Amino acid sequence: MKDMEELIKNVEKYKNALIQQKFKSKKNTVAYVILDGKPRILKWFAPGFTRQMDVEYSTLKKGSSALNMPISYEKDSDNNVLLMNYIMGENLCDVLNDEKTVFSENQRIMVLLAGWFARFHRSFKTADQFHIRGDSVLRNFILADCIWGVDFEEARVGKPVEDIAGMCSSILSTDPMFTSEKFQLCKTFIISYAKSVEWNLENMNEEVAYALLEKIQWRPEVEETLRNHAHKIRKHGLLR
Repeated sequence: MKDMEELIKNVEKYKNALIQQKFKSKKNTVAYVILDGKPRILKWFAPGFTRQMDVEYSTLKKGSSALNMPISYEKDSDNNVLLMNYIMGENLCDVLNDEKTVFSENQRIMVLLAGWFARFHRSFKTADQFHIRGDSVLRNFILADCIWGVDFEEARVGKPVEDIAGMCSSILSTDPMFTSEKFQLCKTFIISYAKSVEWNLENMNEEVAYALLEKIQWRPEVEETLRNHAHKIRKHGLLR
């Protein structure tokens, strides 16, 4: 993966950018910078990911005025870069899995998160199909004054249950994994979402099991654990 310093060094328009923080990303290079005296996010897409850049840009353009999503200031197609505003807050994965975060606070966060998804699905719904955010994991959300969603390069046509199941799989499989508290948080999340929307969540257990199995490609070291819990959820259900 390329390093952000390479972009700043070689592209004139970014040469005065000062890197403040680099973020984890499986495919692209992302950093919080000060550019022309303003806090910005630079997302530098890897070669071959032009389509994903276009998807994220169009999703942000459509949703950021009404939803808690970043504002995209520029799509730099020549350099495969999106320039977005910086959202100050804590990554939701870190908050939820911090042993200092009390259970009642995590439950409150689940209700807020369910509300975010309900608003997203409702806003992007058309007469005959849904659009989902895709890549629904805790690390793609920020807790500030409210819940903010980030990273929309995998947004696509799909079923809302795919987003909800994806988030449940993320909640369950981040450390500490598969605790009773994590199952309770999934229950709070699902019930809160279901109460907020006019459509049903079908095949939830199967979708969560599938999402857990998908994670094996990124986390082969816990393959057995993921497979075992996917089997249990498929057989006995998530909200047991």
